[in-house]
Amino acid sequence: MKIEQDIKLDFNDVLIKPKRSSLSSRSQVNLNREYTFLNSRKTFNAGVPIIAANMDTIATIEMARALSKHNIWTALHKFYSVEILEKFFKEDPASEKCFYSLGISEDDNRKVRELQRLGVKLPFICIDVANGYSQKFVEECKSARDNFPDSVILAGNVCTAEMVQELLIAGGVDIVKAGIGGGSGCTTRHTTGIGYPQLSCCSECADAAHGLGGHICSDGGCRIPGDVAKAFAAGADFVMLGGFFAGHDECGGEFSCDAEGNKKSMVFYGMSSEVAMKKYYGGKASYRASEGRTTLVPYKGPVDKTIEQLLGGLRSACTYVGTDKLKNLSKCTTFIRVNRVHDNMSV
Repeated sequence: MKIEQDIKLDFNDVLIKPKRSSLSSRSQVNLNREYTFLNSRKTFNAGVPIIAANMDTIATIEMARALSKHNIWTALHKFYSVEILEKFFKEDPASEKCFYSLGISEDDNRKVRELQRLGVKLPFICIDVANGYSQKFVEECKSARDNFPDSVILAGNVCTAEMVQELLIAGGVDIVKAGIGGGSGCTTRHTTGIGYPQLSCCSECADAAHGLGGHICSDGGCRIPGDVAKAFAAGADFVMLGGFFAGHDECGGEFSCDAEGNKKSMVFYGMSSEVAMKKYYGGKASYRASEGRTTLVPYKGPVDKTIEQLLGGLRSACTYVGTDKLKNLSKCTTFIRVNRVHDNMSV
Protein backbone atom coordinates (compact mmCIF):
# COMPACT_ATOMS: atom_id res chain seq x y z
CA MET A 1 0.00 0.00 0.00
CA LYS A 2 1.25 3.45 -0.95
CA ILE A 3 -0.12 6.92 -0.24
CA GLU A 4 0.77 9.87 -2.47
CA GLN A 5 0.99 12.99 -0.38
CA ASP A 6 0.51 15.60 -3.12
CA ILE A 7 -2.90 17.23 -2.97
CA LYS A 8 -5.00 16.69 -6.12
CA LEU A 9 -7.58 19.29 -7.11
CA ASP A 10 -11.07 19.34 -8.58
CA PHE A 11 -12.63 22.24 -10.47
CA ASN A 12 -14.31 23.66 -7.39
CA ASP A 13 -11.01 23.74 -5.47
CA VAL A 14 -9.70 26.64 -7.57
CA LEU A 15 -10.60 29.90 -9.28
CA ILE A 16 -8.83 31.63 -12.16
CA LYS A 17 -7.06 34.83 -11.13
CA PRO A 18 -7.95 37.86 -13.31
CA LYS A 19 -5.20 39.89 -14.99
CA ARG A 20 -4.95 43.19 -16.86
CA SER A 21 -6.24 43.01 -20.40
CA SER A 22 -6.06 45.16 -23.53
CA LEU A 23 -9.21 43.58 -24.97
CA SER A 24 -12.19 45.89 -25.31
CA SER A 25 -14.85 43.28 -26.14
CA ARG A 26 -15.55 39.59 -25.69
CA SER A 27 -16.27 39.47 -29.42
CA GLN A 28 -12.52 39.74 -30.04
CA VAL A 29 -11.93 36.25 -28.59
CA ASN A 30 -11.37 33.37 -31.03
CA LEU A 31 -12.57 30.03 -29.64
CA ASN A 32 -11.59 27.97 -32.67
CA ARG A 33 -8.56 25.67 -32.54
CA GLU A 34 -6.42 24.02 -35.19
CA TYR A 35 -4.54 20.81 -34.39
CA THR A 36 -2.05 18.47 -36.01
CA PHE A 37 -2.50 14.98 -34.55
CA LEU A 38 0.30 12.68 -33.48
CA ASN A 39 -0.54 9.39 -35.18
CA SER A 40 -3.01 10.18 -37.97
CA ARG A 41 -0.84 13.20 -38.91
CA LYS A 42 -4.00 15.06 -39.85
CA THR A 43 -4.09 18.85 -39.55
CA PHE A 44 -7.49 20.44 -39.51
CA ASN A 45 -9.54 23.25 -38.03
CA ALA A 46 -11.11 21.63 -34.99
CA GLY A 47 -13.63 24.42 -34.56
CA VAL A 48 -14.71 24.91 -30.95
CA PRO A 49 -13.05 21.92 -29.23
CA ILE A 50 -16.08 20.82 -27.21
CA ILE A 51 -17.57 17.34 -27.71
CA ALA A 52 -21.01 16.06 -26.67
CA ALA A 53 -20.43 12.78 -24.81
CA ASN A 54 -21.37 9.49 -26.48
CA MET A 55 -24.36 8.80 -24.22
CA ASP A 56 -27.58 7.59 -25.80
CA THR A 57 -29.68 10.42 -24.35
CA ILE A 58 -27.14 13.12 -25.24
CA ALA A 59 -25.17 12.38 -28.42
CA THR A 60 -28.10 12.03 -30.79
CA ILE A 61 -28.23 12.89 -34.48
CA GLU A 62 -30.51 15.80 -33.57
CA MET A 63 -27.94 17.07 -31.08
CA ALA A 64 -25.16 16.70 -33.66
CA ARG A 65 -27.11 18.84 -36.11
CA ALA A 66 -27.67 21.56 -33.51
CA LEU A 67 -24.08 21.59 -32.25
CA SER A 68 -22.52 21.53 -35.71
CA LYS A 69 -24.14 24.91 -36.42
CA HIS A 70 -21.94 26.28 -33.63
CA ASN A 71 -18.85 24.42 -34.87
CA ILE A 72 -19.05 22.03 -31.87
CA TRP A 73 -18.42 18.28 -32.03
CA THR A 74 -20.50 15.22 -31.11
CA ALA A 75 -19.30 11.71 -30.27
CA LEU A 76 -22.41 10.04 -31.68
CA HIS A 77 -23.69 7.25 -29.41
CA LYS A 78 -23.10 3.70 -30.62
CA PHE A 79 -26.63 2.31 -30.42
CA TYR A 80 -27.93 3.49 -33.79
CA SER A 81 -28.50 0.80 -36.41
CA VAL A 82 -26.11 0.30 -39.32
CA GLU A 83 -28.81 1.56 -41.69
CA ILE A 84 -29.24 4.84 -39.81
CA LEU A 85 -25.49 5.31 -39.42
CA GLU A 86 -24.83 4.66 -43.12
CA LYS A 87 -27.40 7.26 -44.17
CA PHE A 88 -26.14 9.80 -41.61
CA PHE A 89 -22.42 9.53 -42.39
CA LYS A 90 -22.97 9.47 -46.16
CA GLU A 91 -25.62 12.18 -46.50
CA ASP A 92 -25.83 14.49 -43.48
CA PRO A 93 -23.47 17.52 -43.38
CA ALA A 94 -23.59 17.41 -39.55
CA SER A 95 -21.61 14.15 -39.67
CA GLU A 96 -18.50 16.19 -40.53
CA LYS A 97 -18.42 17.25 -36.84
CA CYS A 98 -19.03 13.73 -35.47
CA PHE A 99 -16.92 10.98 -33.98
CA TYR A 100 -18.16 7.45 -34.64
CA SER A 101 -18.25 5.70 -31.24
CA LEU A 102 -17.56 2.07 -30.43
CA GLY A 103 -16.42 -0.11 -27.56
CA ILE A 104 -14.17 -3.16 -27.72
CA SER A 105 -16.77 -5.92 -27.93
CA GLU A 106 -17.11 -8.22 -30.92
CA ASP A 107 -20.52 -6.68 -31.65
CA ASP A 108 -18.90 -3.25 -31.88
CA ASN A 109 -16.19 -4.57 -34.19
CA ARG A 110 -18.76 -6.37 -36.34
CA LYS A 111 -20.78 -3.18 -36.79
CA VAL A 112 -17.76 -1.09 -37.81
CA ARG A 113 -16.68 -3.76 -40.31
CA GLU A 114 -20.16 -3.69 -41.83
CA LEU A 115 -19.98 0.10 -42.18
CA GLN A 116 -16.59 -0.26 -43.87
CA ARG A 117 -18.07 -2.82 -46.27
CA LEU A 118 -20.81 -0.33 -47.14
CA GLY A 119 -18.20 2.30 -47.98
CA VAL A 120 -18.85 4.57 -44.98
CA LYS A 121 -15.92 6.90 -44.30
CA LEU A 122 -15.11 7.35 -40.59
CA PRO A 123 -12.51 10.13 -40.31
CA PHE A 124 -13.17 10.54 -36.56
CA ILE A 125 -13.44 7.57 -34.20
CA CYS A 126 -14.11 7.45 -30.44
CA ILE A 127 -13.15 4.20 -28.67
CA ASP A 128 -14.84 4.30 -25.29
CA VAL A 129 -14.56 2.04 -22.25
CA ALA A 130 -15.06 2.76 -18.56
CA ASN A 131 -11.62 1.39 -17.62
CA GLY A 132 -8.86 2.14 -20.09
CA TYR A 133 -6.14 0.46 -18.04
CA SER A 134 -6.46 -3.02 -19.53
CA GLN A 135 -3.95 -4.38 -22.03
CA LYS A 136 -6.88 -5.50 -24.20
CA PHE A 137 -7.96 -1.89 -24.56
CA VAL A 138 -4.50 -0.80 -25.72
CA GLU A 139 -4.46 -3.67 -28.22
CA GLU A 140 -7.91 -2.74 -29.55
CA CYS A 141 -6.76 0.86 -30.01
CA LYS A 142 -3.72 -0.34 -31.94
CA SER A 143 -5.96 -2.55 -34.08
CA ALA A 144 -8.20 0.43 -34.83
CA ARG A 145 -5.16 2.45 -35.85
CA ASP A 146 -4.11 -0.34 -38.23
CA ASN A 147 -7.62 -0.51 -39.73
CA PHE A 148 -8.11 3.28 -39.89
CA PRO A 149 -4.61 4.69 -40.48
CA ASP A 150 -5.89 8.12 -41.54
CA SER A 151 -8.63 8.54 -38.92
CA VAL A 152 -8.34 10.79 -35.88
CA ILE A 153 -8.78 8.42 -32.92
CA LEU A 154 -10.07 9.59 -29.54
CA ALA A 155 -9.88 6.89 -26.84
CA GLY A 156 -10.26 6.41 -23.10
CA ASN A 157 -10.92 6.67 -20.29
CA VAL A 158 -7.76 6.96 -18.21
CA CYS A 159 -6.65 9.51 -15.65
CA THR A 160 -2.88 9.26 -15.19
CA ALA A 161 0.13 10.43 -17.17
CA GLU A 162 1.72 7.04 -17.75
CA MET A 163 -1.44 5.62 -19.33
CA VAL A 164 -1.82 8.67 -21.55
CA GLN A 165 1.67 7.99 -22.85
CA GLU A 166 0.91 4.29 -23.33
CA LEU A 167 -2.15 5.03 -25.46
CA LEU A 168 -0.34 7.62 -27.56
CA ILE A 169 2.78 5.53 -28.16
CA ALA A 170 1.61 1.90 -28.13
CA GLY A 171 -2.08 2.38 -28.93
CA GLY A 172 -1.74 4.78 -31.84
CA VAL A 173 -4.30 7.15 -30.31
CA ASP A 174 -4.40 10.86 -31.25
CA ILE A 175 -6.54 12.23 -28.40
CA VAL A 176 -6.71 10.54 -25.00
CA LYS A 177 -9.97 10.84 -23.07
CA ALA A 178 -8.96 11.75 -19.52
CA GLY A 179 -11.18 11.40 -16.47
CA ILE A 180 -12.55 8.63 -14.26
CA GLY A 181 -15.39 8.99 -11.80
CA GLY A 182 -16.18 12.68 -12.26
CA GLY A 183 -19.20 12.53 -14.57
CA SER A 184 -22.60 13.62 -13.32
CA GLY A 185 -24.05 10.26 -14.35
CA CYS A 186 -21.17 8.27 -12.84
CA THR A 187 -20.96 6.60 -9.40
CA THR A 188 -17.58 4.91 -9.87
CA ARG A 189 -16.01 6.86 -7.00
CA HIS A 190 -18.85 5.87 -4.67
CA THR A 191 -19.02 2.25 -5.80
CA THR A 192 -15.33 1.42 -6.18
CA GLY A 193 -13.30 4.16 -4.51
CA ILE A 194 -11.49 4.70 -7.83
CA GLY A 195 -10.97 8.11 -9.39
CA TYR A 196 -8.84 11.22 -9.78
CA PRO A 197 -9.77 14.88 -9.14
CA GLN A 198 -10.44 16.31 -12.58
CA LEU A 199 -8.43 19.55 -12.55
CA SER A 200 -5.25 17.69 -11.60
CA CYS A 201 -6.15 14.97 -14.09
CA CYS A 202 -6.34 17.58 -16.87
CA SER A 203 -3.09 19.23 -15.91
CA GLU A 204 -1.04 16.05 -15.48
CA CYS A 205 -2.46 14.23 -18.50
CA ALA A 206 -2.04 17.29 -20.73
CA ASP A 207 1.58 17.64 -19.63
CA ALA A 208 2.24 14.00 -20.53
CA ALA A 209 0.46 14.23 -23.89
CA HIS A 210 1.88 17.54 -25.04
CA GLY A 211 5.41 16.40 -24.40
CA LEU A 212 4.86 13.70 -27.03
CA GLY A 213 2.89 15.85 -29.45
CA GLY A 214 -0.42 14.25 -28.45
CA HIS A 215 -3.68 15.73 -27.16
CA ILE A 216 -6.20 15.10 -24.39
CA CYS A 217 -9.93 15.49 -23.95
CA SER A 218 -11.13 16.26 -20.43
CA ASP A 219 -14.15 14.05 -19.75
CA GLY A 220 -16.30 14.58 -16.67
CA GLY A 221 -16.85 17.03 -13.85
CA CYS A 222 -18.02 20.08 -15.84
CA ARG A 223 -21.35 21.16 -14.39
CA ILE A 224 -21.24 24.91 -15.15
CA PRO A 225 -19.54 27.00 -17.88
CA GLY A 226 -16.80 28.04 -15.45
CA ASP A 227 -15.74 24.40 -15.10
CA VAL A 228 -15.28 24.18 -18.87
CA ALA A 229 -13.09 27.29 -18.76
CA LYS A 230 -11.04 25.72 -15.95
CA ALA A 231 -10.57 22.50 -17.94
CA PHE A 232 -9.17 24.41 -20.90
CA ALA A 233 -7.10 26.56 -18.56
CA ALA A 234 -5.62 23.39 -17.03
CA GLY A 235 -4.38 22.27 -20.44
CA ALA A 236 -7.21 20.26 -22.01
CA ASP A 237 -7.29 20.38 -25.81
CA PHE A 238 -10.91 19.20 -25.96
CA VAL A 239 -13.64 19.09 -23.31
CA MET A 240 -16.36 16.43 -23.39
CA LEU A 241 -19.77 17.24 -21.87
CA GLY A 242 -22.57 14.82 -21.00
CA GLY A 243 -24.96 15.88 -18.27
CA PHE A 244 -24.26 19.50 -19.18
CA PHE A 245 -26.27 18.95 -22.39
CA ALA A 246 -29.07 16.93 -20.74
CA GLY A 247 -32.65 18.18 -20.68
CA HIS A 248 -32.78 19.76 -24.13
CA ASP A 249 -35.15 19.19 -27.02
CA GLU A 250 -32.38 17.55 -29.04
CA CYS A 251 -31.76 14.86 -26.40
CA GLY A 252 -32.99 11.29 -26.72
CA GLY A 253 -34.17 10.97 -23.16
CA GLU A 254 -37.64 10.27 -21.85
CA PHE A 255 -39.40 13.50 -20.84
CA SER A 256 -42.10 13.84 -18.20
CA CYS A 257 -44.88 16.32 -18.96
CA ASP A 258 -47.51 18.28 -17.03
CA ALA A 259 -51.25 17.95 -17.57
CA GLU A 260 -51.07 20.30 -20.59
CA GLY A 261 -48.34 18.23 -22.24
CA ASN A 262 -45.52 20.67 -21.55
CA LYS A 263 -42.13 19.07 -20.91
CA LYS A 264 -41.01 19.33 -17.27
CA SER A 265 -37.98 17.06 -16.82
CA MET A 266 -35.84 14.45 -18.56
CA VAL A 267 -34.61 11.09 -17.28
CA PHE A 268 -30.79 11.17 -17.43
CA TYR A 269 -28.65 8.14 -16.65
CA GLY A 270 -25.03 7.07 -16.85
CA MET A 271 -24.10 4.44 -19.41
CA SER A 272 -22.95 2.08 -16.62
CA SER A 273 -26.25 2.42 -14.75
CA GLU A 274 -28.75 -0.41 -14.32
CA VAL A 275 -31.15 1.47 -16.62
CA ALA A 276 -28.62 1.51 -19.48
CA MET A 277 -27.54 -2.11 -18.90
CA LYS A 278 -31.15 -3.30 -18.92
CA LYS A 279 -31.95 -1.28 -22.03
CA TYR A 280 -29.02 -2.51 -24.14
CA TYR A 281 -27.65 -5.67 -22.56
CA GLY A 282 -30.64 -7.37 -21.00
CA GLY A 283 -29.77 -6.37 -17.44
CA LYS A 284 -26.85 -6.15 -15.03
CA ALA A 285 -24.64 -9.23 -14.81
CA SER A 286 -24.49 -10.76 -11.33
CA TYR A 287 -20.71 -10.37 -11.13
CA ARG A 288 -20.71 -6.59 -11.53
CA ALA A 289 -22.12 -3.51 -9.81
CA SER A 290 -23.89 -0.55 -11.31
CA GLU A 291 -21.53 2.45 -11.66
CA GLY A 292 -24.07 4.96 -12.93
CA ARG A 293 -26.94 6.95 -11.46
CA THR A 294 -30.37 7.85 -12.81
CA THR A 295 -31.69 11.35 -12.16
CA LEU A 296 -34.31 13.79 -13.36
CA VAL A 297 -32.95 16.88 -15.14
CA PRO A 298 -35.16 19.97 -15.56
CA TYR A 299 -36.33 20.65 -19.10
CA LYS A 300 -34.21 23.40 -20.71
CA GLY A 301 -35.69 23.87 -24.17
CA PRO A 302 -33.55 24.08 -27.33
CA VAL A 303 -29.82 23.60 -26.79
CA ASP A 304 -28.90 26.85 -28.60
CA LYS A 305 -29.39 29.02 -25.52
CA THR A 306 -27.18 26.76 -23.40
CA ILE A 307 -24.48 26.87 -26.08
CA GLU A 308 -24.61 30.67 -26.19
CA GLN A 309 -24.16 30.79 -22.41
CA LEU A 310 -21.29 28.30 -22.57
CA LEU A 311 -19.40 30.01 -25.38
CA GLY A 312 -20.05 33.43 -23.89
CA GLY A 313 -18.55 32.22 -20.61
CA LEU A 314 -15.44 30.95 -22.38
CA ARG A 315 -14.96 34.25 -24.21
CA SER A 316 -15.40 36.14 -20.95
CA ALA A 317 -12.86 33.92 -19.17
CA CYS A 318 -10.33 34.69 -21.90
CA THR A 319 -10.90 38.44 -21.57
CA TYR A 320 -10.44 38.26 -17.80
CA VAL A 321 -6.91 36.88 -18.24
CA GLY A 322 -5.99 39.01 -21.23
CA THR A 323 -5.99 36.61 -24.19
CA ASP A 324 -7.93 36.87 -27.45
CA LYS A 325 -7.47 33.16 -28.22
CA LEU A 326 -8.72 30.04 -26.42
CA LYS A 327 -5.42 28.51 -27.55
CA ASN A 328 -3.55 30.72 -25.08
CA LEU A 329 -5.88 30.41 -22.09
CA SER A 330 -3.72 27.87 -20.26
CA LYS A 331 -0.59 30.00 -20.82
CA CYS A 332 -2.32 33.03 -19.30
CA THR A 333 -3.92 31.27 -16.34
CA THR A 334 -2.92 31.45 -12.70
CA PHE A 335 -5.12 29.26 -10.50
CA ILE A 336 -5.67 30.19 -6.88
CA ARG A 337 -6.59 27.60 -4.26
CA VAL A 338 -9.80 28.41 -2.39
CA ASN A 339 -12.05 26.91 0.22
CA ARG A 340 -14.55 24.64 -1.51
CA VAL A 341 -16.80 26.64 -3.84
CA HIS A 342 -20.29 25.33 -3.24
CA ASP A 343 -21.95 26.55 -6.42
CA ASN A 344 -25.10 24.71 -7.38
CA MET A 345 -25.70 26.77 -10.51
CA SER A 346 -26.75 24.84 -13.58
CA VAL A 347 -26.97 25.98 -17.15
